[in-house]
Amino acid sequence: MTPAELSRTVLHAVRRAVDEGELSVTVPERAVVAPPGPGGRGDYATNIALQLARAAGRPPRDVAEVLRARLLDERRFADVVVTGPGFLNVSLHNTASGDLVDEILRRGRRYGHTTSGFSGFALKIYCRAEVRAVVVTDVVARLARSQGDIVRVSCTGRPAPEWGSVLGADITTPGPRVIPDRSVTVHPVPARVDPLPLGRDAARWALLHPAAHDRPKIPGDHLVQRESNPLFRVRYAHARTRALLRNAADLGFHPEPGPVSAAEALTALLGDHPRVLAATATQHTPDRLARHLIAVADAVMPLLPAVLPLGEEKPSAAHRARLALAEAAGTVLAGGLSLLGIDAPDHL
Repeated sequence: MTPAELSRTVLHAVRRAVDEGELSVTVPERAVVAPPGPGGRGDYATNIALQLARAAGRPPRDVAEVLRARLLDERRFADVVVTGPGFLNVSLHNTASGDLVDEILRRGRRYGHTTSGFSGFALKIYCRAEVRAVVVTDVVARLARSQGDIVRVSCTGRPAPEWGSVLGADITTPGPRVIPDRSVTVHPVPARVDPLPLGRDAARWALLHPAAHDRPKIPGDHLVQRESNPLFRVRYAHARTRALLRNAADLGFHPEPGPVSAAEALTALLGDHPRVLAATATQHTPDRLARHLIAVADAVMPLLPAVLPLGEEKPSAAHRARLALAEAAGTVLAGGLSLLGIDAPDHL
């Protein structure tokens, strides 16, 4: 079960409770589902009970217990528990990770993008002709379009041609003329040093990875191939997953989604990817996506040594499931880097 499916299931539980007279509330349009925070349990948590408590006129934990009973009735979860002031914590059956991996491999690099076409929103982005502002604007527009928004860009001043030819920042096409539903001005702290000598990928990462209020470090260690360089870690993790697919094919076996033990952290991060993309697009914060990709890369690396059989060992269902999970992680890394305008090489 994916986070989107779980969100719909939670809303169905709310609707059932309303129809049966247990709750008197308006069913919200969406339920936020995310990995549990400190003190939480299971695979995912939602604060839907806290969200509905005031309208229901009942304590959040009472609302959570009403919804817990209906979620357990679905028989789709290993367990549902209430923690803290009223968080619902859901534990999925072992097949859940296989379902998630199957969806990621089916959607490819567009996993986390909208599947419903136009979102109904038009966004107008303003920026000035400064290299970091232009690169960030380029990515903010990519992210908004991934969620189905129509985007129009307006830049004060003339961007340098090499920001497009070298850095790949394309804001020269303003977009369709529409009345925007909302507008945003992109004004990150400017770079003090010209990032162009770093080349496209390292320069974009140097400008995008720091939060907007932090000054980018240029040149920094963005060209160094070692663990201290987050960009290298992300791209190396992706390249390793691609190498394992090639090696497995040489051994005569292929990925097959299935349950994988001791990979809960990685599975949770992959399942959270659509929410991260939506939040990053809404809040116009490419650095959030960059940090998420680092977390995925760091979580997948411990899995990789166990993907291929050792010695005379025959490939098993567990090997095929781990290979599929590794491929899914690589797919998420490649898709995220693509939205940042950064290449994800198969060989590094």
